Amino acid sequence: MLRIMRKFSVNALKSSSFCNEHVYFRKTKMRVVSVTQQKCSLRNYSSPPGDVKSLHSVINPHISRIRNIGIMAHIDAGKTTTTERMLYYSGYIRTLGDVDDGDTVTDFMVQERERGITIQSAAVTFDWKDYRINLIDTPGHVDFTVEVERCLRVLDGAVAVFDASAGVEAQSLTVWRQADKHQIPRICFLNKMDKNRASFTYAVESIKQKLKTKPLLLQLPIGEAKTFRGLVDVVTKEQIIWKPTSDLDDGKNFEQKLLLEADDPNLFQEVQDARSTLIEQVADLDDEFAELVLGEYSENFDLIPADKLRSAIRRVTLAQKAVPVLCGSALKNKGVQPLLDAVTMYLPAPNERSYEFLQWYKDDLCALAFKVLHDKCRGPLVFVRVYSGSLKPQSAVYNINKSCTERMSRLLLPFADQQIEIPSLMPGNIALTVGLKQSATGDTIVSSKASAVAAARRAGRDAGGEKRSTSDIESLLLAGIEIPDPVFFCTIEPPSVAKQQDLDNALSCLQREDPSLKVKLDPDTGQTILCGMGELHIEIIHDRIKREYGIETYLGPLQIAYRETILNAAQATDILDKTVGDKRHFVTAELEVRPRLGERAMTKPVIEYAASVIEVLPKELQEAIENGITNSCLQGPLLGFPVQDIDVTVQSLTVHPDTSHTMISACVSRCMEKCNALAGDFIAFGSREFERQC
Repeated sequence: MLRIMRKFSVNALKSSSFCNEHVYFRKTKMRVVSVTQQKCSLRNYSSPPGDVKSLHSVINPHISRIRNIGIMAHIDAGKTTTTERMLYYSGYIRTLGDVDDGDTVTDFMVQERERGITIQSAAVTFDWKDYRINLIDTPGHVDFTVEVERCLRVLDGAVAVFDASAGVEAQSLTVWRQADKHQIPRICFLNKMDKNRASFTYAVESIKQKLKTKPLLLQLPIGEAKTFRGLVDVVTKEQIIWKPTSDLDDGKNFEQKLLLEADDPNLFQEVQDARSTLIEQVADLDDEFAELVLGEYSENFDLIPADKLRSAIRRVTLAQKAVPVLCGSALKNKGVQPLLDAVTMYLPAPNERSYEFLQWYKDDLCALAFKVLHDKCRGPLVFVRVYSGSLKPQSAVYNINKSCTERMSRLLLPFADQQIEIPSLMPGNIALTVGLKQSATGDTIVSSKASAVAAARRAGRDAGGEKRSTSDIESLLLAGIEIPDPVFFCTIEPPSVAKQQDLDNALSCLQREDPSLKVKLDPDTGQTILCGMGELHIEIIHDRIKREYGIETYLGPLQIAYRETILNAAQATDILDKTVGDKRHFVTAELEVRPRLGERAMTKPVIEYAASVIEVLPKELQEAIENGITNSCLQGPLLGFPVQDIDVTVQSLTVHPDTSHTMISACVSRCMEKCNALAGDFIAFGSREFERQC
């Protein structure tokens, strides 16, 4: 029976290889015919069929030819599908994966493949036309916004993907604001142009109105929805048309030729108008290009060379004055190759981004740890982005945040869940390190403690004679990420007391991987409280504990981590007069509270002092006053949740000489409670900053 099975397998293999050769011969023949009949150029953007590149072949070019980019979008806009096509056309995967089938490269977690969504960011490295692209595919679900935040922190550019039928969606706004915060240049890709109700005009108008930015239309679609078959490059006035020979066409081959008026008069006029508009937009935003347009080419915009226009678009994009807009359909294999070209042409290289802290390190190592993964065999794997200097295996590095020296054993080049070992890592690149047991998200890695001290000394000198404290200098050197407060929480219990230690270890590892996951102990019940960004977030953590650590845990009812705030201003006075032993403690405090009006949520009260108070108030009493105010905001009067978004003004304070600081804090805290009661209307809302409803 075994011989028969082996014989069948060999015959099947021979038959399969014969079929592959036959199909390859037919495809080659068809290409030749199409070139002969239509007399237009056919571009092949990938390696020859069957020849898949090895990760060892990834080029290591000059820093100017490196692109660190992220793919960001609302959930189900097509980020992972776009990434999959990029890897396929660059020659690093043999077949096209599909999110619905659960066989894409970047969605490798079991939970991702089961649900068809991206849960954690995945890094891949590949090359495209002599450029090295370090790409990170980020999640689109609101529960995993921290993944986007920490990835954007280390990236130089981003591709914002939009569903052409929906335009700008809720999470599109969130990731766009995150990119604004980190000042990242980006380009827009209007995906799903083949979808029903897809509208190029609506999507562009949505970007303009909701994102408050200026879109530069570099492409126009040829057809929409079911009639979408290609696009026109507005810069070169070339049309790019895909003519699939079957439903299994991979989109590698397409026609690219100059659009003539005889081909389609209406489309030709539309492209002419779009190019003139593009030139006017760029001229308004770039002085150098404006001089060129008004001088040499003022009479005829058609004579402006494509390379001059591209250079101007690049300058405008890097200055974040506008965003280039491209279109296509990743699922139908249309428009991804021109998108890759746009990434290399318009997004910045690492040396084109300015970072203030680099001048203090000069050529010494400066790297940022932005993500941690746990491997059962190799331990913690830390993702690092190198800004200056270089990293080599078996070298000691210094972690400024943890104030400790660690030894890095190996360097790995990431390709989703696969890695290969590399001998060094040069500036501008992203890689995995093995052996850093203390480093976590947001930690700054340097070559030694002496290097950190020297950088701090240079930062102090560069302050222009301004005296800076040590903490001020450190805040300039260290660039971590802001972690929002958890939104949901519930209790988590092991199946038995014997498994409690294993559960604690699992939660510790998961917290190091995911900084938005918080674990605390309830002081009253002794139960472990699991806090996360949403219901799906906690569900994924629960599932990972079961699958990866083999612990069957029980979750309590899910609760929302509300916050409370006031709606009206109020003022109150409180008097504390107590005698303890032979000492009299006497305090009179008058406070005023007001609701804070601003877009950014403030978890701590903003404390101010009236002019009459600050003149006579000793500095040692300020701490006691602020402790009393802060402690009174830990529990609100409505549901007992923390109070935020309030301004507090200390109008007057009278203190007896023998009064202790504890009594001052108690009086101020009691006065705050009176203010909150007088303010009347209290409101509770979800703690997630971008979902505030107050």
